[in-house]
Amino acid sequence: MVWLFLLLIVAPLVELYVIIQVAQVIGGWETIALLIIESAIGAWLLKRQGIATLAKISEALDEGRLPSKELVDGLLIMVAGALMLAPGFIGDLIGFVLLFPPTRMPVRAILLKRFESGKYSSFFSMASSGPGGTRFVGTFRAGTNVYDTTGAVRPDAVEQPRGELEQ
Repeated sequence: MVWLFLLLIVAPLVELYVIIQVAQVIGGWETIALLIIESAIGAWLLKRQGIATLAKISEALDEGRLPSKELVDGLLIMVAGALMLAPGFIGDLIGFVLLFPPTRMPVRAILLKRFESGKYSSFFSMASSGPGGTRFVGTFRAGTNVYDTTGAVRPDAVEQPRGELEQ
């Protein structure tokens, strides 16, 4: 609850305070121009890093390995984009830190350790649950057959229609 309060109430007030202080030093129009320019640079960097991360994810999948570092990078780039969406110098600064790979590495290492230790497992298992609490990981159901991620029917998991089971 404290984090939510800080995120939704305190952070925007701090951003507004910093914008007002910068505007008093360099002027109002100059502050607006600076916010627009840094947002444009951030959008360009966000696009470049996002495309590079997608290429790394594709490369990892082609090699047959799980793209864990690449997926965490994608998450951090998405967070950077969200921070840079709202005008403000502090959020943009944090966003720029998350966009550059050398400065993103320490944050990625911390997140990977937390993911590996299972600190976020309850959140992600609830979020990935299907209807009725079932989980669909690596397969999906269509009719009476179960398909794997390549689209092939899994013969070990083919279900019998209900009418045949009751006979």
